[in-house]
Amino acid sequence: MGPSFFIDRPVFATVISVVIVLAGGAALFATPIAQYPEIAPPTVKVTTRYPGATAEVVSNTVAAPIEQQVNGVDDMIYMTSTSSSSGDMSLIVTFAPGTDPDIAQVNTQNRVSQALAKLPQVVSDQGVTVEKVSQTFMMVVSFFSPDDSIDQVYLNNYVNLYVLDAVKRIDGANLSTMFPTPDVAMRVWLEPDRLAQLGITTQEVAQAIAGQNQAFGIGQIGQAPAPEGTMQNFPVTSQGMLVQPAEFENIILRTGDDENAAIVRVRDVGRAELGAQSYNITSKVNGQTSAALMVYQQPGANAIDTSNRVRALLEQVAPNFPDGLEYKIVLDTSEFTRASIEKVVHTFFEAVVLVVAVVFLFLQSFRATIIPTIAVPVAIIGTYIGIYSLGFSTNMLTLFGMILAIGLVVDDAIIVVEAVEHKMATLGHSAKEAAKEAMAELTGALVSIVLVLSSVFLPVAFLGGLTGTLYKQFAITIAIAMALSGVVALTLSPALAALILKPGSHEKKGFFLWFENTFTKITDGYVKGVRWLIHHKAVGLLLFGVAIFGVVHMFRILPGSFVPDEDQGYLFAVNLMPDAASLERTSGANDKATAAMLEHPAVANVAQIDGYSIIDSQYKTNVGLLFIPLKPFEERKEASDSSFAVLDASRQSLGAIKDG
Repeated sequence: MGPSFFIDRPVFATVISVVIVLAGGAALFATPIAQYPEIAPPTVKVTTRYPGATAEVVSNTVAAPIEQQVNGVDDMIYMTSTSSSSGDMSLIVTFAPGTDPDIAQVNTQNRVSQALAKLPQVVSDQGVTVEKVSQTFMMVVSFFSPDDSIDQVYLNNYVNLYVLDAVKRIDGANLSTMFPTPDVAMRVWLEPDRLAQLGITTQEVAQAIAGQNQAFGIGQIGQAPAPEGTMQNFPVTSQGMLVQPAEFENIILRTGDDENAAIVRVRDVGRAELGAQSYNITSKVNGQTSAALMVYQQPGANAIDTSNRVRALLEQVAPNFPDGLEYKIVLDTSEFTRASIEKVVHTFFEAVVLVVAVVFLFLQSFRATIIPTIAVPVAIIGTYIGIYSLGFSTNMLTLFGMILAIGLVVDDAIIVVEAVEHKMATLGHSAKEAAKEAMAELTGALVSIVLVLSSVFLPVAFLGGLTGTLYKQFAITIAIAMALSGVVALTLSPALAALILKPGSHEKKGFFLWFENTFTKITDGYVKGVRWLIHHKAVGLLLFGVAIFGVVHMFRILPGSFVPDEDQGYLFAVNLMPDAASLERTSGANDKATAAMLEHPAVANVAQIDGYSIIDSQYKTNVGLLFIPLKPFEERKEASDSSFAVLDASRQSLGAIKDG
């Protein structure tokens, strides 16, 4: 297949580019959207509870046996366990980047099952949960009653039954959870003095409740073998599980040996009420009691699409809410992703327009400009074939890579156009003949250009660690775009040049004449400067040394960071109270912090969670968490309303609260 193959077959060359565009367009809509590539290693969380045990007891009897079995699970990097005085134990197992989270969860579950026989019976009865977790908060939705007509228990239970389950069915949001704990339980409060008088222990009460609160299979009437002539068969049902508090209070704890002895029931030593299973955490929004729905982004999910689906679901179920129940989307981190992607897309189109303008300025021919203008979108859109095939996402780095690639992919088409025009002008050939002669000379050069430019970026893809993972997509995106630009330069560009370009002189007039003369003068000045430096090598070496010194000096004085600091539109605050601080004390400090935050004009809402540590995913009475979303970017024009300024003001406010 010679260089003139596609010049003689322009339809075939066009079909190749059309297929590239169609495949790239389909991949574009199927590629997930995220702010940055997925760099966080997958994690699996093991949780269980030992009611009433101290942190030391939980660590020795629960955490230690589980750690011994889980340690060394396939692809594990490290693990961290936390045992609290509330009886909770959590073990976070972190795996190597690239590990399949589902496989990691299964392997961890298998190891945990080997430790179950060594755990206390009460822990085994509570159950040990193994689940993959995400550390990326995507949305925080607060449900509250403006008129306080709905109590906390009903609020939590309603959101759990009618909202949380529906959100978990959304693709990309199945790791969602809510605070406080939504489970409802029948709580039995006992009077210690009455138990002591009657000689009854709490263990006996627990055994009586467990024994009498069961569903029994009694049997059937008329079941074979039955007397002859039996015409019907009925199952016999019992009362089943107890539901009402009065039914629990009626449970018999003790009966006497004779018929005159008194029967002791639960109501004789305490009372029963329907309440929350746990009261170790509270949630508020802008100081008002609420239930917080936390939506975690599933790895590889489309953040913007997931956010849109959650919003659509909330709008769908909101009309069915009971009177007095409302919701508010407190935090949506995809808003920053959406704004960032929009800015980059605008920059992308601006770059395309700028490249086309520069090409037209130098080629000074509409016909010649059309060819690079067509070649750029073919290569850029086709890049998504590789992005989707390699499992990448549309993120800041892949988009930046394509923006940079615009200026590179256009060069191949410009080389073809200029070579064809040069052949027509100097040899007087037709466009088709000139294209064939030009491609005979340029084919090897075009392939070399693609290989050389790709070799500049591809080594970045082999960097190790988080940095390599982060910038791999950037480098490979540019390499794919360069490869496709080479394909277009060898197929479509010469075919279009043979069809579109016309021989003839291009007389320069007006602005173009002035531009050519000015550019020629600049070029001549540059050539003279180079010649002068060739004859004054010491000056050239001195200038080179100054440039190297300046680069090294700038590396030393400029601050370094993993990624640039940006105003993402929200803040997190963690309130660490002294050890053994009560939940009420922690909540009071968080209330003061919330009030101080809401006084800032850039703060939109404040959602607080008291009793939960985001640092180690534990329930702790001395830890509080604040989500502080700011108003939309377009409403924060002043410098004092940026997230960095709000952060400084928040630190001062929190410092005043601490000092007070």
